[in-house]
Amino acid sequence: MKQRPFLALWTLAVFATVVAFVLHLGLRGKTVDLGYKLGKARKEQARLREMKRVLSLEETSYRTPERVERVARNLLGMSPPPPERVIVLSNAPVPASRLKVRAETGESGESP
Repeated sequence: MKQRPFLALWTLAVFATVVAFVLHLGLRGKTVDLGYKLGKARKEQARLREMKRVLSLEETSYRTPERVERVARNLLGMSPPPPERVIVLSNAPVPASRLKVRAETGESGESP
């Protein structure tokens, strides 16, 4: 009868070892899977950062007056308004070229 407790303990030890090994393999597989996912996420992050940098440069180029004028003329078919359609709203000094146009049309050079 002394063999029975030893056999039971041996079986329990082997079973516990197998369970621990299977658990270790499962966790190792999960770690490897998460490592691949992390690598993909970092690659996507780098791609998005580069895209953000490119878009920021593009945004900056769109804000230049030359770019705005080019888009307005070429894409939107716009042209500068004729002088009689321009209304000065501030008390800022009027350029000499505008005074000449106003003198020809009979307008005063001062803002109301």
